[in-house]
Amino acid sequence: MQTDLFIAGRAVAAASGQRFATFDPATEEPIAEVARGGAADVDAAVRAAHAAFHGEWRQVTPAARGRLLLRLAELVAAHKEELAALETADVGKPLKEAKGDVDGVVSTLIYNAGAADKMEGATIPLGPSVVDFTLLEPLGVTAHIVPWNYPLGMAARSLGPALAAGCTAVLKPAEQTPLSALRFAGLALEAGLPPGVLNVVTGYGEEAGAPLVRHPLVRGVTFTGSVPTGRAIMAMAAERTIPVVLELGGKNAVLVFADADLDRLVADVMEGAFENAGQICSSASKLLVEASVADELVERLRARAAKITVGPGKDDPDLGPVVSDEQHERVLGFVTEAKGSARLVHGGARPADLPRGWFVAPTILDRVPPEARIAREEVFGPVVTVTRFTAEDEATAIANGTGYGLVAGVYTRDISRALRLAQTLEAGSVWINGWFLGGQQAPTGGIKDSGIGRERGLPGVRNYLQVKNVGIRL
Repeated sequence: MQTDLFIAGRAVAAASGQRFATFDPATEEPIAEVARGGAADVDAAVRAAHAAFHGEWRQVTPAARGRLLLRLAELVAAHKEELAALETADVGKPLKEAKGDVDGVVSTLIYNAGAADKMEGATIPLGPSVVDFTLLEPLGVTAHIVPWNYPLGMAARSLGPALAAGCTAVLKPAEQTPLSALRFAGLALEAGLPPGVLNVVTGYGEEAGAPLVRHPLVRGVTFTGSVPTGRAIMAMAAERTIPVVLELGGKNAVLVFADADLDRLVADVMEGAFENAGQICSSASKLLVEASVADELVERLRARAAKITVGPGKDDPDLGPVVSDEQHERVLGFVTEAKGSARLVHGGARPADLPRGWFVAPTILDRVPPEARIAREEVFGPVVTVTRFTAEDEATAIANGTGYGLVAGVYTRDISRALRLAQTLEAGSVWINGWFLGGQQAPTGGIKDSGIGRERGLPGVRNYLQVKNVGIRL
C-alpha cells in the first residue's frame, strides 16, 4: 500500500518525494509506504486550511456545520469494518477493540454536531445607555497532533469540536499509525466538508509536527503525547502566543480499600490495564491496595490474567501486541528493572508461542515500592503494579507523589471516604467504583505534568472559540 498526503481535498505526494514504511506490530512486516511530509507540505496544508477558513467554510452556518458532522458520522459508521481493519493493522489491537474505537468516533461526531449551534455569547448589563454583548468566534486554522494508541479516536476527539466551532484543521497523525486518519479525511470530503477544511500531513515530528506548530497562520494547537514533546510544543506555541491543549499521559493510582467490591475491581482492572495492550493514558496500571486484602486481590488478578488470550489483532484475541519494537523494549525494560525490588506474579516476558511480533504477556507485579521507577513513570504497556498501604493518608500521599495528575480511582463502599478522596486526590478526573467512566459529555484532561486544558463536553468545543466583546452606546 502507498499513501499520499491529503491537502485541499486531494491526495498529493510529499514535496520531497520521500516515503517511509509502517509496520504490522503482530508480524513486524511492512504494511504501507507513507508520504514523508516536511515543512513545504505543512505550509501547503496550512495555507489550504487558511483559504478554506476565510472562504466557503466561513459562510457555513453553525446548524449546517452540525449537519455535515452528522453526515460524516453516518459515513464513519458505514465504513466501520474498513476503518477497524486499518486500525488493527496499524496499532495491533484486537478487531473488537478497533470496532469499539470506531463506535466512539461516531459518538464523538454526533455529540459535537449537536453542539455546533449551541455555543452562545452573553449580554453584559452595563446600564441603560449601553448595550454590551459577547460573540464566540472560531480561532481559525488549528493544528492537531495525535498519538499512535488511538489514532482515529484521538483525531476525532479534537477535530470534532474544532470543526463544530467553525475552525479548519491540519492533522498530523503519529508516524507509526497514519492510515485511518487519511481514510477519515477522504470520508470528510465525501460528507461535504469543503476542500481544505481538513488536511492531513503524514511524517515525523521534527520534520512535520514542529513546522506545523510554528506556522504563522496556525492559531491553536492540540497535542496528546509525551511530557517532553508537550513541553516543547508549548514553548513553540508561546513564541507566537497561541493557545494549546495538552494531554501528556498519566500514572493513574487506583486506591483499593478493604471494603471494596473485589469482583467489580478485578473486572475493571482487566479492562483498564490490559485494553489496547495497556497503551492508554488513563490506564488502571497502579493499584494501591489496603494490606488486609492485598493477597486475596493479587491472587484473583493472577487467575484472571492467566485466562487472557494473546495474539495478532486480526484474530481478535483479548490482548494484541504493543505498537512497535521501541515500545516492546521499553515495556520489558521496565519489568526487568522492577523485578529487582518487586515480586513477579504473572507474565513479564514475550509469550513463548509468539516468537515474532511485539507481544508482551499480561504482567502483574506485587509489593512494588512506591519509589520504584515503574511506580512513578508511565509504562504504556500491559503491566499492573500492586503497592500495599495501611492507612488512607498513606495511600493519598503515594497517589499524589508523582508528577502526573490525569486520573485517580477509588474503590470503597464508604461514600464519605470516596467523596473526601475525590477532593484530595490530585487528578483531572477521579473515578469511584468504576473505570473509564464518563463519555463524550464529560470533560477530560490533566493537571501537573499530565497537561493543561480539557477535551470532550462543551469545554472541548470552547477550546476552539475566542470571545469578542461588542459595546454600543445608545
